Amino acid sequence: MARSLWAFILLFTSFLACPAQASAATYTNPVSAGTVDTFPDPAMIKAKDGKWYAYGTTNPIFNSKGETGEHILPTIASTDLVHWTYVGDVFALTAKPSWWPAATRPWAPDVRFYNNLYHLTYALSVGGIGLVTSPNPAGPWTDRGMIVPASSGCPSGTIDQAMFTDTDGSYYLYWGSYDTICVARMNADGTAISGAVTQIGHGRRMEGGFVVHRDGFYYLFYSDGGCCDGAFSGYTVKVGRATSPLGPFTSPTGVALTDLTSKDGVVLAATGNGWVGPGHNAIATDLAGQDWLVYHAIPQSTPDFPPVTGANGATLNLTRRPLMIDRLDWINGWPVVRAGAGPSSSAVAAPLTTWTVGSTFDTDTAGFTGGFTWSSGALTSSAAAVSGSASAISGNVRIEGDVRGTAAGIGYGTLTAWLDSATKRLVVDGPVNGAAVLPANFNYQSWHTLVLQRRGTALTVSVSADRLLEDTGTVSLTLPASFTGGKIAAVSRSGAAEVDNLGAVPLYTPVTQRVADPAVGALLPAYSDEFNGSSPGTGWSWVRPDDTATVAGGSLVRPTQAGDLALASNSAGVLLRDAPAGSFVAETKVQFDGVRSNQQAGLVLYDNDDRFLKLAHSVLPLSGFAGTFLQQTEFTKEDTRASTGALFSGPSFGGPAPSTMWLRLRYANGVARMATSRDGVTWDWSGNAWTLSRPAALKIGVVAMGGTGATARFDYVRVYAAS
Repeated sequence: MARSLWAFILLFTSFLACPAQASAATYTNPVSAGTVDTFPDPAMIKAKDGKWYAYGTTNPIFNSKGETGEHILPTIASTDLVHWTYVGDVFALTAKPSWWPAATRPWAPDVRFYNNLYHLTYALSVGGIGLVTSPNPAGPWTDRGMIVPASSGCPSGTIDQAMFTDTDGSYYLYWGSYDTICVARMNADGTAISGAVTQIGHGRRMEGGFVVHRDGFYYLFYSDGGCCDGAFSGYTVKVGRATSPLGPFTSPTGVALTDLTSKDGVVLAATGNGWVGPGHNAIATDLAGQDWLVYHAIPQSTPDFPPVTGANGATLNLTRRPLMIDRLDWINGWPVVRAGAGPSSSAVAAPLTTWTVGSTFDTDTAGFTGGFTWSSGALTSSAAAVSGSASAISGNVRIEGDVRGTAAGIGYGTLTAWLDSATKRLVVDGPVNGAAVLPANFNYQSWHTLVLQRRGTALTVSVSADRLLEDTGTVSLTLPASFTGGKIAAVSRSGAAEVDNLGAVPLYTPVTQRVADPAVGALLPAYSDEFNGSSPGTGWSWVRPDDTATVAGGSLVRPTQAGDLALASNSAGVLLRDAPAGSFVAETKVQFDGVRSNQQAGLVLYDNDDRFLKLAHSVLPLSGFAGTFLQQTEFTKEDTRASTGALFSGPSFGGPAPSTMWLRLRYANGVARMATSRDGVTWDWSGNAWTLSRPAALKIGVVAMGGTGATARFDYVRVYAAS
């Protein structure tokens, strides 16, 4: 056990004594504020006690309260996804498993529920994946040992794992970090990998895979860029999708996630509003059916902790990464946070977490009358029975209930949906009828969540073990126009049944349109150059002249230099011109043939050699594959890190980097946003934003560096007003 049973009982009883909270009207990130100081790599589940539980990476969660050490996989709980209570740790510092290698700090938990047990996997910082299980979401946990060794067959770090249950009931495990994500099928009870290891994604610093199934597609969420570099963290959440849990996964523009280039498909990126490095996500769904991205992000104003004593006994310098949630929209078949608006930094509408009609049945039947009785926090029946609510609900509605038993289910007016162990089906009957065959390993005596969702005349009924967008049965039907709804009910069609957490609320209204891209204003000819002469036009000057640079054929031609512009290595030539006052957009078209590590060409916004932003087509190594390189769209910030006083360079990565591409940098109010295009017409503005307060003499520049042997051809540098 992670702690003594008595200590667990005290913690858990204390939490249960807290009164349930109604849905908050609004919330402000981070939602962990006031509870814990930091909560990286969050996992989340709505447990069978009706509360949401979140689990985080080992971190100094109470540093502000004077603690100088860490908690191993801390756990917090909430009734509304907004107000959280600390309920303990998965492992106590004094109760580490003896099989853990020395210097281990457990990272990145993932949690699932099946066969009446919570299954929590976690990564060992030295490599390897462990498993604990418990019938209770706050433990105590039973150690199940290591389920994937460090030498897992995936050519990247054996960390950042996530489980997934497919529609046929089979279990999969996804894992990998820096720079490959892999998947393998698991054994029948989900305690070991048993299938071949398949590589499904390559990307610079790619990690944190998390898979859901929706509308016939498997969506692989992942993060790339730097997770933990304080205010220089370029972490970004991206996504690809496939028609199989084994892939191949592709981005929205059709780029395979295994292609050796950076990827489009940004779900969430920094926008310059005070939060940097948003990433390592999970997903939660509120009672209305609205999905929420669960992630961590870094407060730009206070990004770093003072030195702390790690769970492995070492002195650590860590980045503060509190728990965040934001609305996850599905637009044209692809997920994006807040329609593309990025992390929220002020009060926004909160998740819906209180039933309009229904109950968690903590103390009694809550007005449900009929053949069910109350026992131990649930409605129970030993034979066929129905217990209905006192109130009815109509319109677009979402009803859900946790059920288990011989033929347990839920009702809505004259509709009934139940899990029939005799025919091994999810059955719907009433004014419309339908059924779906359930997996052969479906455990009818384990809790499952039944969801009945009505939008107009469209009816969808689904079942899952844990509400994590991994349904194992779905029935879609069309209701008659005359169906008006009615009361909700706990149902047993035959035999013993239990029903809990049963309720209904109005169905969420989906967001269907992304926020508008930034507008580009009029061309500013005085700050632009078409390179139509025999040399760069007026207004350009050099920092470290490059004698190999020429203007020919309507392009600035720059062979890559051996030098660089990075930290203490400032030997590359930078061609510069003044930026206009106020807001502007700088654009170039670049053709680049780099193939060796660190070769790069692109634009810079330049203050000096130690303070600049760079948007470039860069060639970077693929970890785990000697001699293999990635063509990357790299957007990097270099400046002095306030917590150390030392120079720091933090990368983020945009979309694909073909040999010919268009680059844009928009600078307004101290925030620089990047955009790329593969045709000069359609632009992707979804990438990361960096802040850089405007210096007295901001410059726009062109670089080609990182190793000789490649050539960059810049067709033009155009500068526009930023609308």
